[in-house]
Amino acid sequence: MGKRNQSKVKGKIFNIIVIISVLVVILTGSIFYYVSNLGKPFDKNNTRAVAVNIPPGSGTGTIGQILQKNRIISSANNFKLLSKMDGNDGKYKAGEYSLSPSMTIEQIMKIIISGDSNTGRFTIPEGLTLKETAEKLAAKNLINKESFMSEAQYGTFNYKFMSLLPNNANRLEGFLYPETYDIYTTASEHEIINKMLAQFDKLVTDEYYNRATAMGYDMYKIITIASLIEKETLVSSEKATVASVIYNRLAINMPLQIDAAVQYALPEHKDRLDYNDLQVNSPYNTYQNTGLPPGPICSPGIDSIKAALYPADTNYYYYVLSAEKNGSHKFSNTYEEFLKNKKAYIKSL
Repeated sequence: MGKRNQSKVKGKIFNIIVIISVLVVILTGSIFYYVSNLGKPFDKNNTRAVAVNIPPGSGTGTIGQILQKNRIISSANNFKLLSKMDGNDGKYKAGEYSLSPSMTIEQIMKIIISGDSNTGRFTIPEGLTLKETAEKLAAKNLINKESFMSEAQYGTFNYKFMSLLPNNANRLEGFLYPETYDIYTTASEHEIINKMLAQFDKLVTDEYYNRATAMGYDMYKIITIASLIEKETLVSSEKATVASVIYNRLAINMPLQIDAAVQYALPEHKDRLDYNDLQVNSPYNTYQNTGLPPGPICSPGIDSIKAALYPADTNYYYYVLSAEKNGSHKFSNTYEEFLKNKKAYIKSL
């Protein structure tokens, strides 16, 4: 091959290299431009905050769709692609977030990954009264106590048990189910109460209503009994036995003599009741009155509700704290045996 032909070949190779280099630069620039634009704000001039709810279990694609639907981003696919490119896929946390169309996708991703949402958590333990529940929530700045109590009395809630409740300030006593709840910090008193009632409605199934009817009780009376059980013992294994004592006494019209019911009637809780307390004029005084008190005295947990529905079959009429000091009780069917157990407990103090 002559020198002239070799020069032509070299020139062609050089031109191809130049063309390829130019194409690579153009392609790289295009990709960079495309990727850069993927994360741009949907509307940089719109700083309006939007409350966006990301439900538990939401995948990256679903989150992208939620953001697009709320007009926070322009494309769910772009969000998903950038999440994969940045290694954020699967790292997002559920919650309610305050987001804006003026945010970049990178900013949005960081917020949802952080879990710094507008949600809060509270726990209501078994055995709290309606008033104590309101005080606990108010202490966490989740509610206004007065508004909560007003909503508990006058609010409209669509559950079948509502027709059983009295029309008074304590109508929801016993029905705000004790549980740990995740809520939006912007939730109203009505929404918080409704969430607790919904949990009660979920756990207290038709089986329980049918069982109550078969026993000759409605659910309001069952929850009243369950609340007494809740206050009388913390030991789950003996709740059904405590229930049996209550039913055995009711069967012979014997006063229940439950201190916690008397406590409910008093203006303030006392560590120990005295003789004058037991004389208080109240339908909740189960020393002076036979039968059940007018209504629940606290919010019982599911174990106490089950015990009220399925009491043990015993001939016990009495119980007293055990000398073993483990929170359990000694049960007896005679007053003499009860006095013996009581003496043993006092001696152990």
